[in-house]
Amino acid sequence: MEQRLSLVTLGVADLRRARAFYTHGLGWVEAQPSNESVVFYQLGGIVLGLYGREALATDAGLDAEGSGFRGAALAYNTRTREEVDGVLSEAERAGGTLVKPAEDVFWGGYSGYFSDPDGHLWEVAWNPFATLDDAGNFFISAD
Repeated sequence: MEQRLSLVTLGVADLRRARAFYTHGLGWVEAQPSNESVVFYQLGGIVLGLYGREALATDAGLDAEGSGFRGAALAYNTRTREEVDGVLSEAERAGGTLVKPAEDVFWGGYSGYFSDPDGHLWEVAWNPFATLDDAGNFFISAD
């Protein structure tokens, strides 16, 4: 199996609300074939999908109930330390919840967390040991 992550799908309680947060609030551009049942965003080489929570659980053959910490966080890495605070503020203005204000972290970077209207956790971080190319592709290095 090749090392690859192609698509992250978030199960959302209200697709209309989630679409408004990401498309109108954060200003992300929807990719085709988005429709009334599913929304896609092209994020460099990865796609983020929004799909109804019940429908996603049914598709996976699981119970849709459950809340609280999901054991995972998505990440948005920035090119500069200063950009972290701006992204957190933008997410909050768009209807997200500031979970943890940005701070210097033990591994040498600067990061904070917000959650989207469905409680999906996003870390916003500047990592001095990583780079983003012009297309926004993230590369981690040991240097």
